Amino acid sequence: MPSHQLEYEILGASAQSVEIILDPGETVIAEAGAMNYMTDGVRFETRMGDGSSSGLLGKLWSVGKRMLTGESLFMTHFSNAGKRQARVALAAPYPGTVVPIDLAKIGGRLICQKDAFLCAAHGTSIGISFAKRLGAGFFGGEGFILQKLEGDGLAFVHAGGTVIRKELNNETLRLDTGCLVAFSSGIDYDIALAGGLKSMLFGGEGILLTTLKGTGTVWIQSLPFSRLAERVYAATVQAREEVRAGGK
Repeated sequence: MPSHQLEYEILGASAQSVEIILDPGETVIAEAGAMNYMTDGVRFETRMGDGSSSGLLGKLWSVGKRMLTGESLFMTHFSNAGKRQARVALAAPYPGTVVPIDLAKIGGRLICQKDAFLCAAHGTSIGISFAKRLGAGFFGGEGFILQKLEGDGLAFVHAGGTVIRKELNNETLRLDTGCLVAFSSGIDYDIALAGGLKSMLFGGEGILLTTLKGTGTVWIQSLPFSRLAERVYAATVQAREEVRAGGK
């Protein structure tokens, strides 16, 4: 099914949201709970899956795939039921960057980490992709199951910090296992040892690195949410210990 052709505006700097401009009859699908606000004329409906599957079996399979990724079984469909343009703003649950990706320009398929998807034009199929190699599944930072977005319209992904876009031309790129956001068709995803024994144990970069090879596009985040959460947790524990020590 051809995707709806959306217009949009990225709002903010360090904690971005995206405002989708809907013409009459257009629809954008989003993760449940992502909406910030919407103007008059926008109607929303919570549905099982992305709406690309027809029939009961197709919808059940779509829901089953979302269960495997750990995402909500339901998605919200925002449609312009009015006669003039309307707007709906969507944002992820933590600070970061919203990245618009035209699926038609990257071969119609995008593989992304399972919590990166924010919203997409109606007609986009949101499925799953399994890591091809056992090692990549166990240690690649993203697990065995990644999200797969297919279509010919706009999709929006969210990542922490600054998002860097790299174009590979039969090249190899190595990065921290948590920094990968998404990659296009033509990229092979695997993991590799970070280096020598001393570097792996004391270098602070971990034992393994994600390795991407091939020709295509890769998106990288500078601040994975897991890294941010670890720092916040460590600071919280330290502050709690200092309070306890001060009370003695």
